Amino acid sequence: MLLLIGSGSMAVEYAKVLKAQGREFAVIGRGATSAAEFTEKTGVPVQTGGLDAAIASGLVAGVTSAIVSVGVEALYETSVALLRFGVKHLLIEKPGLMRPDQIGPLQDAARLAGARVYIAYNRRFLASVRRAREIIENDGGLTSFTFDFTEWGHEIVALTKAPGVKELWALGNSSHVLDLAFHLGGVPAQLHATCAGALDWHPASAVFVGSGVTTSHVPFSYHADWDAPGRWGLEFCTRQHKLIFRPMEKLQVMRKGSVQIEEVAADLEDARLDAEYKPGLFRQVEAFYAADTGALCTLDELAVNLEHFCAIAGYARSA
Repeated sequence: MLLLIGSGSMAVEYAKVLKAQGREFAVIGRGATSAAEFTEKTGVPVQTGGLDAAIASGLVAGVTSAIVSVGVEALYETSVALLRFGVKHLLIEKPGLMRPDQIGPLQDAARLAGARVYIAYNRRFLASVRRAREIIENDGGLTSFTFDFTEWGHEIVALTKAPGVKELWALGNSSHVLDLAFHLGGVPAQLHATCAGALDWHPASAVFVGSGVTTSHVPFSYHADWDAPGRWGLEFCTRQHKLIFRPMEKLQVMRKGSVQIEEVAADLEDARLDAEYKPGLFRQVEAFYAADTGALCTLDELAVNLEHFCAIAGYARSA
């Protein structure tokens, strides 16, 4: 049996997928209000009182797999507690932790437990991304790429979040774009990052510009301005195509010799799953259960990526 930790909106999406796949699972939540809403939406009961109460009641005994879908501020503590209790197979909602200095202790806890731990960057499993991988491979690889992770600061400033979450927003939210950029494009071997400005809710920086080269010698660049209009987007170039993700759930291409931009159809089954469930989530959960987990983000991969995420966002690595 799998444990689903959390009963918020993301946990609801996981429950829909788990039910559709016929998985046996139990849900552990904290508050009665969110638990009642979860049960109303999914028909699945929730053990309230949090993880500590569930451990004390014996619900966690013998469980080897779990999905952690709690608030960013509680991801690290919840995951470490599960690892220490003996869970060997763990999927943690992105970004897997709240602060970059938590990655080392999380890796240590996973090694001590002998556990397989993955970070749930579900956009790696979008139907559009799966189709793009095929095109990139058929075209012989990438020649360059660029990305934009602009956030809507005028809306974020009004959000109510736990202390410290908005101050590290690039990790908790923008890393969806950063992760996908380096997942498809390659790990940076060189990175030249420039930050400028500041926002009341994000004092580290407001404007982000940079460039680099991956370990496969593919040059890249990026730009984001959280104090101006914009949106997430990525573009990957091959010798035959420019692959455009804007929005990320849709793949558009420009073919060599043309300026026409056209949408590319994804695999029909992948597209159906992305329409019926939160995009990317069904295939991600499948990968978590499967022996082939190649597209999932490992802890070691996250550790490498965090160095680049922090440089891009202007965060201290020890933050």
